[in-house]
Amino acid sequence: MVTYENKEIFYFFFLFSLIIGVERCSSVSYNRLTVKTGGSVTIPCYYDEKYTHQKKYWHSENNKSSTYTNTTEENLSVIDHPDQSLFTVTIRNLQSTKHDGGYYCALKTEEKPTLIYDIYLQVQSAPYVSVVSSSVSGHEGGDISVQCFYTLGYKNKVKQWCRYKDQSCYTVGRTNTSQNSSVQISDDGRRSFTVLMTGLRLTDSDWYYCSAGDALNPVQLTVSKVWHMERFCLSQN
Repeated sequence: MVTYENKEIFYFFFLFSLIIGVERCSSVSYNRLTVKTGGSVTIPCYYDEKYTHQKKYWHSENNKSSTYTNTTEENLSVIDHPDQSLFTVTIRNLQSTKHDGGYYCALKTEEKPTLIYDIYLQVQSAPYVSVVSSSVSGHEGGDISVQCFYTLGYKNKVKQWCRYKDQSCYTVGRTNTSQNSSVQISDDGRRSFTVLMTGLRLTDSDWYYCSAGDALNPVQLTVSKVWHMERFCLSQN
């Protein structure tokens, strides 16, 4: 359920986009990102391949400023990855007084700017949703496990593990036979839920997020190829 506060934030973004003339992509949805005070976070912003050569930027509502891709500052980096059709935004040394607020990723096109992803960032001493590490790695054919923590107030919220790119999600307590059975998600009912991915494939490498209700936290998964030594030795003979 969307709370009154969340509705206010959503309507703020919607009205703001109308005022400045930013066109919203149909895939854009409101997101609340909760992160730990003093920490850092990396946010992926996916775009269609047809926009590979367009200018892309990260906009902050706090100071009404835009930072274009391939810019690195003391506590902010905005880097384009055209081979993956996404750009990443990394914010470091997070402080609530400085960083709490609305942000969005956008493209500058000939017609009008196109908003592709927006968030409301909340910096907290105890984030609503958090992970031990925002980066996990595994080998092709292997397994990985991700533990996602949530605060007491989110105990009864819907828990999910989702892929940023296509917004496909696995939900605690719900089974969809059309989904990959190699992904299992379970809730301990107290303070965390665990995502287990088995039989990893190279194509599983991507950005995901843990969510409870409207709060989320991103995780990057990297799957590497397994090189068998005997094959390597044979190739050398």
